Amino acid sequence: MITHIRFKVPGMTLQQIYYALTIAQTKSMNKAAEQLFISQPSLTNAIKELEKETGIAIFRRTNKGVIKTNEGEEFLMYARQVYQQYELLAGKYSDAKNIKRKFCVSTQHYSFAVRAFVETVKRFDTTKYEFAVREEKTYNVIDDVSGFKSEIGIIYMSDYNRRIIEKMLRDKFLEFHRLVECKAYVYMWKKHPLANKKSITLDELRDYPCLSFEQGEQESSYLAEEILTDNEYPRTIKACDRATMLNLMVGLNGYTLCSGIICEELNGADYIAVPFEDDGANRNSVMEIGYIVKKGSELSEIGMIYIDEVKRYLNNTKTEVKNEQRYSMEAFEKI
Repeated sequence: MITHIRFKVPGMTLQQIYYALTIAQTKSMNKAAEQLFISQPSLTNAIKELEKETGIAIFRRTNKGVIKTNEGEEFLMYARQVYQQYELLAGKYSDAKNIKRKFCVSTQHYSFAVRAFVETVKRFDTTKYEFAVREEKTYNVIDDVSGFKSEIGIIYMSDYNRRIIEKMLRDKFLEFHRLVECKAYVYMWKKHPLANKKSITLDELRDYPCLSFEQGEQESSYLAEEILTDNEYPRTIKACDRATMLNLMVGLNGYTLCSGIICEELNGADYIAVPFEDDGANRNSVMEIGYIVKKGSELSEIGMIYIDEVKRYLNNTKTEVKNEQRYSMEAFEKI
């Protein structure tokens, strides 16, 4: 808890900023007061004073907790930047030797994103840094980067969801940077009845359950992590994590639609990605995978290393996929 800071950003203290950020994170005055080790009336008075000084209502109190107003959302965006800079300053010049620098990534359920994170962490002394990687629902990835919980978020866009995702990013003051484009693949267990096919149509998949990641309260086909969500799938099963998804592939001959960029080191070698074959009624679509950051921000040293690792892995995988497709086609033509 910060109790000694008297430095002021015109009309407000860092302590007040910290209080407001804690309330935004916990979404509750009571929980925030407990976390800050102060009484709720003291916290309420501090926020009222801050709102008076800024001339805006930062929060709206409801029966379900505390909600940020539109003006409050913008204020908190700048407040987080101010407080983040204070933490960097304190970490660099503080006498305390146990302050660790933080680096966090939030991502949709991509094994390559976790693999790149692993390679990044290997470069640093983990006694001096605090690392975190979060495989999240789409909305949470966006919210994490917007709320400074993570420096970088990994998501995808397509023609189907682009308008919705871009609006969410604009509203959260975020920007998208493309990493790679790819078409849809059917990801399944290697012993699946369709695993040996050169390509697979949607009609051939109708007898098997389509697996997708649950998106919680924000459940929407526009927020789905899987491509081609505008098609109709007669059998669907939701999962919350990658391990469960893989188990369902084995136990139920389930499948999911993905980018085809698979990390065997993390997922294991028992799974295969087969190209999705479109038809007149069910067209394929380009999957554009990229990373999101705060608008106008510069990546930290660790952030740049992480993105370099992601690009290196994607480039290597893309080359391997092209070679594999070429060899498969040559073998097919010889039959």
